[in-house]
Amino acid sequence: MDRKTLFVDVIVPLPVKNLFTYRVPFELNDFVKEGVRVIVPFGKSKLYTAIVVSVHENVPQNYAVKFIENILDDSPIVHPIQIKFWQWMSLYYMSPIGEVMNVALPSNFKLASETKITLHPDYEDNLSLLNERQYLIFEALTVQESLDLKEISEIVGIKTIQPLIKEMIEWYIVQTLEEVKDKFQNKTEKAYILHQNYQNEESLSEILDELAQKHEKQFHALLTFLKLQNDSRYLNPVFKKHLSKEEVSASSLQTLEKREILISEKITVSRLKGHDKETLAKKNLSTAQKKSFDEIKEAFNEKNICLLHGITGSGKTEIYVELIEEQIKLGKQILFLLPEIALTTQLIERLSLYFGDLVGVYHSKFNQNERIEIWHNVLKNNPDKFRIILGARSSLFLPYQDLGLIIVDEEHETSFKQYDPAPRYHARDCAIVLAQLHKTKVLLGSATPSFESYYNAKQGKYALVKLNERYSQIELPEIFLVDLKKEKEADRMHSHFSKSLLDEVEIAIKDNEQVILFQNRRGFTTVWACEVCNNIAKCKNCDVSLTYHKQSNSLKCHYCSYVSPPIGSCSNCGSNRLRMLGFGTEKIEDELRIIFPDYRIERLDLDSTRNKYAYQQIIQDFEDQKIHILIGTQMISKGLDFDNVNLVGVLDADGMMNRPDFRAYERSFQLMTQVAGRAGRRNKRGKVLIQTQNTDHWVLKKVCEHDFISFYDTEITERINFFWPPYFKLIHFSFKTKDYYLLDKASHFFAEQLKEVFKERVLGPQVPLISRINNLFLKQVVLKLEKDVPITKVRQKIDEIIELFFSEPTFKSVQIAIDVDPN
Repeated sequence: MDRKTLFVDVIVPLPVKNLFTYRVPFELNDFVKEGVRVIVPFGKSKLYTAIVVSVHENVPQNYAVKFIENILDDSPIVHPIQIKFWQWMSLYYMSPIGEVMNVALPSNFKLASETKITLHPDYEDNLSLLNERQYLIFEALTVQESLDLKEISEIVGIKTIQPLIKEMIEWYIVQTLEEVKDKFQNKTEKAYILHQNYQNEESLSEILDELAQKHEKQFHALLTFLKLQNDSRYLNPVFKKHLSKEEVSASSLQTLEKREILISEKITVSRLKGHDKETLAKKNLSTAQKKSFDEIKEAFNEKNICLLHGITGSGKTEIYVELIEEQIKLGKQILFLLPEIALTTQLIERLSLYFGDLVGVYHSKFNQNERIEIWHNVLKNNPDKFRIILGARSSLFLPYQDLGLIIVDEEHETSFKQYDPAPRYHARDCAIVLAQLHKTKVLLGSATPSFESYYNAKQGKYALVKLNERYSQIELPEIFLVDLKKEKEADRMHSHFSKSLLDEVEIAIKDNEQVILFQNRRGFTTVWACEVCNNIAKCKNCDVSLTYHKQSNSLKCHYCSYVSPPIGSCSNCGSNRLRMLGFGTEKIEDELRIIFPDYRIERLDLDSTRNKYAYQQIIQDFEDQKIHILIGTQMISKGLDFDNVNLVGVLDADGMMNRPDFRAYERSFQLMTQVAGRAGRRNKRGKVLIQTQNTDHWVLKKVCEHDFISFYDTEITERINFFWPPYFKLIHFSFKTKDYYLLDKASHFFAEQLKEVFKERVLGPQVPLISRINNLFLKQVVLKLEKDVPITKVRQKIDEIIELFFSEPTFKSVQIAIDVDPN
């Protein structure tokens, strides 16, 4: 046994910026390695799972070192590149390394004193693997629904119980409470197998003869069942949905099941396999796609980052597929970043059809055991599974061993930005750093690139490849502006719909085409106002108006989730003359059902997709042309490809463009262009109607012309003049506390300290658009920095100011949130 005195530097999953040093017991010297998890005491009585960053013999000075309690892993679960990545994120986004670790690791990897444990619902009573102490834990959980690790420690009589729990999690006997909250349920479908009594030729022939003579429908059902078994006689289950497609009635299947001729069972199926095998063949690249593909490959010879600026419907996905296939042949891993997994079902299915089991989906809402399974497959560099990871932000943190390519689709999307909790990172920018660490390439794709990415491409930092032709050479949709002022003057408005839009909807549906209507506000109405005193119904916790939701007949706050019943009179003057102002997706749906009672109308927004599978169901129904009109928020602009949509309506362009944000025009152009791109993607040119009070607005004209480049050239001048990104870097400091006067004093103190160092680059303190959320008052200080300022020196100065700030006892209760590169 190695008798050296070893020490480890570890990261603990707490909002602390330093590494902590612990001593290794002699008996663990041969087992401790960089990247393994160890159990460490922290504070007076807490135990945490920490990650070993380094092993050394340097004796810490001036304090007594505690011992690690145990080692949880035989081999590292995190490799050195990941640690470097975490450290970069901590430095750049000014977030403690422990917060980065918390975001990076699945919760089952982080067993701490406060972790709640409960029985796994799928355990099979096979407890023979358990030792005496683990059985005591199991028994305790049969009596009490959940226990934390401290309670379990008292039950079994030992301090370090993490290794016991780790084994029980791996055996699916217990699970962490975080897993219960984010419970992932397998998708199942009903299928039928032949009862064993009829799994021979003689008995099967007899029952077929009997049914043919007396029960024609049952005979047809059984014959169809046998036909669909595809010659795998008696063994192959046949899905109910396939029998239904062959016009087999549900009643016939029920009868065959009652007579014990067929047996039904629930079969777990992958969400990623949604098409029949004949759709598996890859599409051949068009001439324009092939040219762009070759240009990307050539660009990668000189630069590590390439921006693919491809118009909507140009077939960027087929280019991605070709690039992925090349990397698969080289034995490499691929990370395909998507803005939101729930919103990109079609893309996931398509890539899974091309690459099968090589595709893995990684997402923070998935079952913890499933996430850990993917983690280990990626860590082992399994050649047969999960070579391609499709994921949202959290997939950046997987332990890639041989990363060959990172693709960031819809790179402009705001969903790539993490807002809360810290670190407030941008997945696109982090992907570029991750690629640098792995010495690999990044492809950014978008029809409406972010100004930051397009600026970098124009400056030569990134390669730029353009794809300006739609697949099959379908023209971009024709976009018309509907003048709401003229429509109102001519009395051609029906509530929030112009006659022009309603006429086009009618024509489209009569031509057996589908319609998408876009309104980037959910709910029924956005404001309840008093006609007498103009008082507005507001949230009691936040400085925002309450939104009325008709389905639940309640007023809701979209910031703190406060809910109130509808008010009958004004809280200010007592008047009952209240009116509803503004409109959201729910109101559009409600009014369209009255206008078009014979059409099926559905809504796609956060409220209508609360159920885990609601989104997939709505999209599937729309694809199957069961829905005539689909109303939605920005959800409908992301990653959707429908064959039969030839009309898109934008109901309120002005609301988007009039937001008090320097990115308002950029976001509006992106949203309108993206949603317009859903129209006319297959056989004929689509049509888009945009309702506006200002048809002369220059942004709308650029949208109509599909002219991103001209839009960028005009808007970038404003960015230069007012020192906004991409020419300058922004850092937002948000201050929160319940005491407004303390907030005012604290934010001014902080701003003055910043101004002493950064001078006129500091703006504020200022009151944000929403000045109170969840009973906490808010103020903001903004720091504008030149792009070439070293972030390390900036971080050092800001750390000094924060330390000085919290040295003031009165400021201890003030929360500071730092947001680097706010979106």
